[in-house]
Amino acid sequence: MADENRIVGLDIGTTKIAAIISEAGETGRPKIVGIGIRPSEGLKRGLVINLEKTVESVASAVEDAEMMAGVKVDSVYAGIAGDHIRSINSRGVIAVSRSDHEITPTDVEKVIEAAKTVALPMDREIIHVLPQEFTVDEQPGIKAPIGMVGVRLETEVHIVTGAVTAAQNIYRGVKKAGLEVEDLVLQPLASSYALLSPDEEELGVALIDLGGGTTDFAVFFDGSIRHTGVVGLGGKNVTNDIAIGLRTPVDQAEEIKKTYGSALSSLVDSDEMIRVPGVGGGEPKEISRNVLASIIEPRMEEILSLTLQELKKSNHFDLLATGIVLTGGGSLMEGAVELAERIFDVPVRTGKPTGISGLEERVSSPIYSTGVGLILYGWEQFKEGRSGGGLKAKGLFRKMKNMLTQYL
Repeated sequence: MADENRIVGLDIGTTKIAAIISEAGETGRPKIVGIGIRPSEGLKRGLVINLEKTVESVASAVEDAEMMAGVKVDSVYAGIAGDHIRSINSRGVIAVSRSDHEITPTDVEKVIEAAKTVALPMDREIIHVLPQEFTVDEQPGIKAPIGMVGVRLETEVHIVTGAVTAAQNIYRGVKKAGLEVEDLVLQPLASSYALLSPDEEELGVALIDLGGGTTDFAVFFDGSIRHTGVVGLGGKNVTNDIAIGLRTPVDQAEEIKKTYGSALSSLVDSDEMIRVPGVGGGEPKEISRNVLASIIEPRMEEILSLTLQELKKSNHFDLLATGIVLTGGGSLMEGAVELAERIFDVPVRTGKPTGISGLEERVSSPIYSTGVGLILYGWEQFKEGRSGGGLKAKGLFRKMKNMLTQYL
């Protein structure tokens, strides 16, 4: 990185590209000095479908952030999501190498490497290997085994995988915009750095990101990530339903959703009327806001119900002692929290980014959760001297860089 005191988060979403520049703050918290946000062109459900438009959106967002901050940046921590993401839990075991049986960092690296030895299809690569806990000579629940004494070391890890081509296209889009990728980070993992308290992660919580193209979620328990998943529906599906149901252009449907939308029709005054533009210059019409809510509610209920199904299939739903944290643009809709509480039957709150200084009021919205989380993730890697993800598998970047050398 050109400046060791600067970290940049790049949230590459289906509906928006957000670039956030941070510097080392005097309070010990990252200080936000630049923000750039542009509509996302060229992505669908987290996947790049038009590389040139993606490059333009990324470059424009970063330029806006650079102009605000008055600096030039050359590398970013980029988020990755989409319904190509899959995760599994794995276990590894080794014999401790030293004759005095003291566990060293090398032993920890070896046992994590052993846990990574899983059969993957050729078109998939490991993005993260996230240790959950260690066991030393049948003593489980150990978080930091280095320095302890034992003969046998085991670990349980959470492995996040993605489609190689999906990751390559994000990497290429950022590279063509003139930037290096410090790390690709799973978006709900990044968001957790900005939204969740240590108590929530310890007692059990699910983070659900209601994004534009997909709904991503992660379960935390006993201080570690336990499960991640994706539902291939998001805010764009709600917008399309409104456009079709009210016979209005998609961009107008998006504005109507943001301004008047409600995820629960019971919260809306049936006498309140809204103006709906017609398609192709047709005459506008007035409808009850209750009609709009009756279009939105079934789709939001479907998204949240599918997420509940995935959580229950993973056998982790019963771990959510502190409930659910909703974030992403969809969490801003009136009635989203109330609908989620009805469906999940656990406490639900809206997650807003914390842990930063500077322009914190500008980035306090849930739409910036991933961008701020990427910054906090990046600062943690920097402080721990683990640039590039540390325990993260680095084969993905090596493979992508080798393949792209002849083109870039």
